[in-house]
Amino acid sequence: MNGPGGTDQRLRRRLGLLDAVVIGLGSMIGAGVFTALAPAAGAAGGALPLALALAALVAYCNATSSARLATRYPASGGTYVYGRERLGDFWGYLAGWGFVVGKTASCAAMALTVGAYAWPGQAHAVAVAAVVALTAVNYGGVRKSAWLTRLIVAVVLAVLAAVVVAALTSDRADLGRIDLAAGWTDAGPEGLLRAAGLLFFAFAGYARIATLGEEVREPARTIPRAISLALGIALVVYAAVALAALAVLGAGGLAGAAAPLADTVRAAGVPEMAPVVRVGAVVAALGSLLALILGVSRTTLAMARDRHLPHPLAAVHPRFGVPHRAELAVGAVAAVVAATVDVRGAIGFSSFAVLVYYAIANASAWTLPSPEGRRRRVVPAVGLLGCLALALALPLTSVLAGALVLAVGAAAYAVRRRGAAPTGR
Repeated sequence: MNGPGGTDQRLRRRLGLLDAVVIGLGSMIGAGVFTALAPAAGAAGGALPLALALAALVAYCNATSSARLATRYPASGGTYVYGRERLGDFWGYLAGWGFVVGKTASCAAMALTVGAYAWPGQAHAVAVAAVVALTAVNYGGVRKSAWLTRLIVAVVLAVLAAVVVAALTSDRADLGRIDLAAGWTDAGPEGLLRAAGLLFFAFAGYARIATLGEEVREPARTIPRAISLALGIALVVYAAVALAALAVLGAGGLAGAAAPLADTVRAAGVPEMAPVVRVGAVVAALGSLLALILGVSRTTLAMARDRHLPHPLAAVHPRFGVPHRAELAVGAVAAVVAATVDVRGAIGFSSFAVLVYYAIANASAWTLPSPEGRRRRVVPAVGLLGCLALALALPLTSVLAGALVLAVGAAAYAVRRRGAAPTGR
């Protein structure tokens, strides 16, 4: 099992419940909370809280399915492993391919978000520096990444709490601006689904906990608890921020806001908080980037072990106990893309690919045996249908780009299967 450089070694179980929860929060309460509310309000209007609830419902189903699967298969790779074990090699591969390609592009996009907030005139240079720095942190061991994520999450939660308090205690706050009935009439089912699709990805970070399954202590007990806690905290935070922004700006004002939370504190009469919000956005984007590199590198490790990706990427560092080659590869690709292309507006395929990823997770959970019989199948069924509905509600360009990325991956899989005999796991 142990080749040169630590190839095919197992990762070390170093993460406890708090570490797992914080890593999930670092993924979910990222830059999206500073930007996603505006386009979601543009789609749902005053029905934004309903869209948030719908996104949370689909996320809950996905999280429950992922937790059950992670308990049974506590290895690195997340849905790549679950799909492979429950549905067959191709479905696991398709989930892993979509996740690695889509989320590597998301790494570059998140790094560019850091650059745009921190130093707009040198956004590409700052983005590359952010990728290099956080790849170095991850290389030093998952415990170092977990400690840095704790600090990041604490800063972001403090900033968001300050925004909520400033908005709701302002004389300009009016909860009467939140009109669900009027919002539903204006937006309709299509607008509500599109807004839920935009907000869903705020909750998708719990996948990071599952992809780290091989590094979590007592995974059968820790992973389900961590996923539930992280998702619940993220929902409370997003609901509070959304209600505060709607109370001050109204649905129309929020939809037209270039920087929703900065505009919220300005409208609330505390413009001096706007730079604090900007700092919070930078820190949140760094947290998302850190968690993304962690998750993508672990899925890359799992796929490399099965030779769907170059096998040398399956190496585990003998001292730090991390998939160092996979981390360096992901960091290098993300840095090159961040240095040369502005992908922030062109990664709709990532959204589509992630929904397919979770659809495969729910389909995998559907096949799990249960002493409770078919009742346990309700959750994965709702999750599967929800993922498909949100995926099809995305803009047509996102659907087509996502389908193209998955088709390229499927073609590569077919070529590989035709050219070489299947290998054992």
